[in-house]
Amino acid sequence: MKNWQRVYSTQQAYRAEIVRAVLTDAGLNPVVVNKQDSAYLFGFQEVYVAPEHVLLAIKIIEDEITFK
Repeated sequence: MKNWQRVYSTQQAYRAEIVRAVLTDAGLNPVVVNKQDSAYLFGFQEVYVAPEHVLLAIKIIEDEITFK
């Protein structure tokens, strides 16, 4: 995971998992990193991809995923 880039960050775990699933379906190999404090549940869930997939991942997130 050296040099992997964050492409999405959220405080809601389910949103990070949805992004991960969509990127996985697109053939990327994203990783969700949980940076939330377990006692107080503050912090972020972050989705990372390999450097060569950053632009594609951002495009997919912007074009195919909406949260209301």
